[in-house]
Amino acid sequence: MSSNDFEAVIGIEIHVQLNTKSKIFSSDSTTFDSGDNENTSPVSVGMPGTLPVLNKKAVEFAVKTGLALGCNVSQKSVFARKNYFYPDLPKGYQISQHDKPICEGGSVSFVVDGVKKTVSITRAHMEEDAGKSLHHGDCTLINYNRAGIPLLEVVSGPDMHSPAEAAQYCRTVRQIVRYLEVCDGNMEEGSLRCDCNVSVKRKNESTLGTKVEIKNVNSFRFVEKAIEYEIERQIEVLERGESIIQETRLWDPDKNRTFTMRVKEDAQDYRYFPEPDLLPVTITQESIDKIRQHLPELPANRRERFKSDFGLSDHDADLLTSEREIADYFEETASACKNAKAAANWIMSELLRELNQGSKQIQESSLKPSDLGALIRLIDEGTISGKIAKTVFQEMWVTGKSPQEIVKEKGLVQITDPQVIEALVEQVLNENSQQVAAHKSGAKKNLFGYFVGAVMKASKGQANPDLVNKIIQEKLKS
Repeated sequence: MSSNDFEAVIGIEIHVQLNTKSKIFSSDSTTFDSGDNENTSPVSVGMPGTLPVLNKKAVEFAVKTGLALGCNVSQKSVFARKNYFYPDLPKGYQISQHDKPICEGGSVSFVVDGVKKTVSITRAHMEEDAGKSLHHGDCTLINYNRAGIPLLEVVSGPDMHSPAEAAQYCRTVRQIVRYLEVCDGNMEEGSLRCDCNVSVKRKNESTLGTKVEIKNVNSFRFVEKAIEYEIERQIEVLERGESIIQETRLWDPDKNRTFTMRVKEDAQDYRYFPEPDLLPVTITQESIDKIRQHLPELPANRRERFKSDFGLSDHDADLLTSEREIADYFEETASACKNAKAAANWIMSELLRELNQGSKQIQESSLKPSDLGALIRLIDEGTISGKIAKTVFQEMWVTGKSPQEIVKEKGLVQITDPQVIEALVEQVLNENSQQVAAHKSGAKKNLFGYFVGAVMKASKGQANPDLVNKIIQEKLKS
């Protein structure tokens, strides 16, 4: 049978590291760049006799995320002990949520290859992170700084069927949690990690195939590549007449393949039972409604508003809402100049290019939205030309000065006096009498641009281009 006879079924578990200052059950710091085992305490390293105390902010962030994902928030949820023995889990169990999670139901919609796709959210539950194992040959070192950092695990339904869909789903969830400011979404630092559940089945069968989990994939490109490889691997196994083993695998980006980590445990292997040291989490409907009222405008809604209110294209709206900070910057710029399309063009072409070259985020830019808006106003008012504006922009980027200051200091005000421009045109045409004659005779019809360029050069780029074009046309007709 060919690979076309098979269908992939994909579900994703995204571990969202909640952006709290302290851990979920202790006061230990959550800073990423601390020294090894610096952010630890008897609670986070599982010393006997220690008791967990729930971080209220982590609960608030979990509710906020659940609402943004369209989930039902449970007014009563319960923590459980998930028992397994591994060096990075010093207690011998992980405090998580099992049969009564804080959020259930919900969905996420996105577009892949021009087609809208909706993926269901089965649940989102709170848990503590484990430490990190560092393998050096025969030796393994453990850093417990990450142990106890609050996580929200967002579990999708098995609704995706291609690597591209899975990667776009992950991007969409990351975008939402960044808009909410509950997670920085830094995948390189492990703030957001993806587990990919992949199975394949023959298209004429209704029963799902055996699921394989690819653990801790830390980039969207690797999500796509790992799933693509795993689909091909499973199809090859089935075509040989063999069975898929339920297991956990890891992605090796250097070899572009997955490999076995451990045979997958079932839920009963974890021996879940209610956490005896924590009361059930009780949230009033009033508290849920209050959090809902303070949700920011989410990316999908903002994208549609940018298209309807500002007349932006799908591409421009997607780019300008990709990050909340970029969307905010655009709105402030558009408000300052009253020209949304020009604001969009300057941000997408000039500003984002400079940010990318300097590896900076837009919030790190010294160029304020109000100043970029003022620059666009100077163009619209005819004070400077678009060409001069690019020179002014570069100076603004380097110095942080306002466009008005730079234009005044450098004498860059656009020449709009018709008499001054006419004198420049006559000078250029007189100096190029042979070219003028060739143009009028039709021998060389493409000289018009040459004349415009010569006038602009003579004016040091300050002549109004529209007036230059108009006056040259009049002179050449006479």
